[in-house]
Amino acid sequence: MKIILASASPRRATLLKQLNIDFETDPSAIDEIADPGLSPSNLVEALSGLKGRDVAERHESSLVIAADTIVCYQNQILGKPAGESEARTMLTMLSGNSHDVYSGVWVGLTNSNASIEHSFSFSERTKVTFSSLSESEINFYIAGGSPMDKAGAYGIQDDFGALFVNRIEGDYYNVVGFPLNAFYRNLRNQFPHIHKTIFFGKHV
Repeated sequence: MKIILASASPRRATLLKQLNIDFETDPSAIDEIADPGLSPSNLVEALSGLKGRDVAERHESSLVIAADTIVCYQNQILGKPAGESEARTMLTMLSGNSHDVYSGVWVGLTNSNASIEHSFSFSERTKVTFSSLSESEINFYIAGGSPMDKAGAYGIQDDFGALFVNRIEGDYYNVVGFPLNAFYRNLRNQFPHIHKTIFFGKHV
């Protein structure tokens, strides 16, 4: 059985490697369009499902893992900034305030015909509080290009972005983009045999 990560995120790939999971990467190229009326948790689950089902069609006898992460501040969803101006607006909003990070994960098992036999999804929420940021700090961070590929225009694992975070309530890895603990628990509950094989091999 192959394991496929349906994401181009280097951060998600790093986290799966951290778990010693042997996987291939095959990002989805679909347009990430979902019902704007959905709650943040339902939205990330819906988007991760769209990505996962798209990629699953190309892989038979595989476990496909897809994820989506958004930042939500005062009921406003902050995705990846379209440019430096939008990144500056996002970071200015987050400065000195708390926001929520939601990650949705979809996991599907395909058969020999690349049809999905079983799947499940879940979401995780983490509350993040920023220290107050000066204009020069925001400009310096943006000039380095780091905010451009990240929801909310920052990365908690980055050199400078890490300094913005005063505290978090919840899973740190969820803010990075993939909630490891929730993935581990949900996989154990939904696909116990696959869970044992991936994490423990022949030791159980």
